[in-house]
Amino acid sequence: MRIHLGWGSNLGDRHAAWVLARRALACGGARIVRESSVWRTEPVGWRDQPWFLNGAAEVETDLTPWQLLRLAKSIEAALGRRPGPRNAPRPLDIDILLMEETVLRTALLEIPHPRFHERRFVLTPLAEIAPRVIHPVLKATVRELLRRCPDRSEVHSLGPAQEEAE
Repeated sequence: MRIHLGWGSNLGDRHAAWVLARRALACGGARIVRESSVWRTEPVGWRDQPWFLNGAAEVETDLTPWQLLRLAKSIEAALGRRPGPRNAPRPLDIDILLMEETVLRTALLEIPHPRFHERRFVLTPLAEIAPRVIHPVLKATVRELLRRCPDRSEVHSLGPAQEEAE
């Protein structure tokens, strides 16, 4: 199954967190097949915090949505993420954005991610790698969702993701 993930980090060595996370994803059975550039993004919601690095990745996996969620949460915890308020600073956040045509709504997991279409910091990197992918609920491409996105926060490309942390 092809899955699109979004990631973000604004605490510690933000780039190194993603390098480690992508290795852990591969070891856990989620092979990255395509990856966006790294984007420096303005905080949204809780504005008095450091800017984020964000990106998106397309992965191939046989993991179920629940197994992938467990893997993502274990990686976040290993890199120092602790439960806290929504939009708070974090060493790493990994979100399942899309899983092909899957629509899942539970208290613990929603696919597609319920707010990604409202967030420029998610849509910009996702549009870089998957502009023609269609949101299974909204029936619009990622490119169209980005064009219509009401969020006007700043998003700046830092160029391609690199394998080793700087």
